Amino acid sequence: MRTLATLAMWTWAAGCVAAAADRPNILWISAEDISPDLGCYGDPYAATPNLDRFAAEGVRFTRCFTHAGVCAPSRSGLITGMYPPSIGTQHMRCKGVPPANVRCFPEYPRAAGYYCTNNAKTDYQFDAPDSAWDESSNRADWRGRGKDQPFFCVINFTTTHESQIRDPSPQTKKLVSALPAEMRHDPSKAVVPPYYPDTPVVRRDLANYADNLSALDGQVAEVLQRLEADGLADDTIVWFWGDHGRGLPRCKRWLYDSGTRVPLMIRVPEKWRNWAAPGAPEKLLPGAVNDDLVAFVDFAPTVLSLAGLTPATHLQGQTFLGPKPAEMPRKYVYGHRDRMDETYDLIRMVRDERFKYLRNFMPDVSYAQDIWYMNQMPTLQEMRRLHAEGQLQGEPALYFRANKPVEELFDTERDPYELHNLALDPQYADVLRRMRTECLRWMISMGDTGLIPEPIFDELKRPGGKWQQAPQPRLAECGPEQGIAPVILWSSFPGASVVYATLPSDAPKDLKPTWKLLSAPAIWSSLGDTLLAKTCRIGFRDSEVLRWTVGRPIVGDDVYNGPRHWREVVDESPLLSRLLAVKSLDFPSGAGVLAAYEAAIQDEFPAVRYWALRGAVRHINPDRCPPKWGVIVRQIRDADPSPLLQVVAAQALAKWSNDESQVRFLAKKMQSDPQDSLRLYAATALRELGEQARPVLPELEAATKSGEYVGRVSQDAVARLRSTQ
Repeated sequence: MRTLATLAMWTWAAGCVAAAADRPNILWISAEDISPDLGCYGDPYAATPNLDRFAAEGVRFTRCFTHAGVCAPSRSGLITGMYPPSIGTQHMRCKGVPPANVRCFPEYPRAAGYYCTNNAKTDYQFDAPDSAWDESSNRADWRGRGKDQPFFCVINFTTTHESQIRDPSPQTKKLVSALPAEMRHDPSKAVVPPYYPDTPVVRRDLANYADNLSALDGQVAEVLQRLEADGLADDTIVWFWGDHGRGLPRCKRWLYDSGTRVPLMIRVPEKWRNWAAPGAPEKLLPGAVNDDLVAFVDFAPTVLSLAGLTPATHLQGQTFLGPKPAEMPRKYVYGHRDRMDETYDLIRMVRDERFKYLRNFMPDVSYAQDIWYMNQMPTLQEMRRLHAEGQLQGEPALYFRANKPVEELFDTERDPYELHNLALDPQYADVLRRMRTECLRWMISMGDTGLIPEPIFDELKRPGGKWQQAPQPRLAECGPEQGIAPVILWSSFPGASVVYATLPSDAPKDLKPTWKLLSAPAIWSSLGDTLLAKTCRIGFRDSEVLRWTVGRPIVGDDVYNGPRHWREVVDESPLLSRLLAVKSLDFPSGAGVLAAYEAAIQDEFPAVRYWALRGAVRHINPDRCPPKWGVIVRQIRDADPSPLLQVVAAQALAKWSNDESQVRFLAKKMQSDPQDSLRLYAATALRELGEQARPVLPELEAATKSGEYVGRVSQDAVARLRSTQ
């Protein structure tokens, strides 16, 4: 007879599936690199009839914002319901090691009986674990689910991606060429934002972008028609959204509304309106408009609520639809900009319904910073050409200022293009103070890791650059009966998810397993079957696969002896408060600023010393460098235990004294340091030194083949040196 414990576990799992069967389906249709440039949002240039019709069938949200103006950090927050700087996934295409409580949120509805699929982009700043999706592929949709099983399905379209404006794929070309003439866009009629020069090149990019939106419009229509044909439209809550702003200069990657404000439209069938908006179903009537602030971190808890689940308490967003919506609408949305591909920057954003505040933590970095991928856009090439020729004037020229202000404040109602900085206007002093305070509160509350330089943070995440591996799960058999064995699987490893697969005794040896998420402690296997199981945790290598044949002895050992997680280390120290303190010196502080930096250079934390050294170097005129600072910087270069501090010091010494030995030191770090991010810092330092880096031109040429980002920076440095030969 089955044990009562085992039967209870089985009953619990079956109950989850039974409850899920009485919940709505949820479909996400996402598009890349689009702002609300649709007819339904009032854009006169748009040709998007199907999306306009969809908006008329549902709710159109007018103030939806991502937290990052670029895809991977944006999607990292979407899939986890967490701000990337709080979980260490803020830098573009990094490999994060989030805290133990962080999951890909589809695990929760998947464990409760939902069929969860993704088609097909992940790009989460970590490898998507097998526990995240039932299927993630370019074929995945709702059709692989079980009978009466509800689904959560994501379908992502790349037709509007930045790359498709300048170099469309054959698929995009085909879609655009098939558009009727009335849906093709005349460049002469494009609305040119005032931060661009009005030239044929710019207008062509704007027209291409609009054509791609029209092509996307047809793709969305096909998905909705397929849903209708399968008889599922009346049971499916459908979302349409963009992952960040349009893929053009000063939009994508930036924290202006042009980079963070996106379309969001949600169609809720009549039978689910009271479920999604208890007591107020009229808010979801066709054609409704919602002006509340909505953040991307709100998406995860809202989907969980619509699925009848209680969102995990660690999620940083709030529910805006479902049985238990947030008591109050949002007052603020937040955003961050960190490393974009090969180029470092550091900005934090707070926005309310009217005002936008930006804190530039690297004010010495120009807006017009070099990013190889971004530089391929014809519009930016046009702007760079005009600037170099002295022909770029007025508002477009603002992009090429050498420095950024420490703070920016915009009135988005009066200045929707965010061109007039009010931070120094005394009439807005109270607004500035309020928004600055809120920015600091947000950064502290989420444990913002952005001020920890990436090479230092990488060493905290993975000491010595070594990936940690999750330990195997544990397995115990309750005792086989009548050819069937109830088996208990578990892992005590913090943050672990367990996936399993069962292979029949006659399965081919090379059969690839289909991993199922362990949603109940007990599973059932037939005698002679082989059970496979492994432990997954985001940011860790999966455990070795546990192979067990029913009827064999108990196996598995879930002991983990790796290093402490970086979040524990950081939270137990005063590091973040000290970082904010040293960065307060960014503001004008008189003659004593160098003395304050000198004191901070003695700090125990290398991240604090880094910002102190960087700040001091920024304030020192190389032609009048105080002798004392020459000694201080040389001591850092020779004796500081942090390789990053040594790199910053070497760059300063090379710049101040044309010391070739410092240039060669940087080249050595670029070639051989075990941390990719430190190598990127060294390569960037050499590029910034310009002609002074000529003695290591052979090393730079060799580095062009050594990794994507280091390769891009060294290619640029080599090209500049060759152009001046």
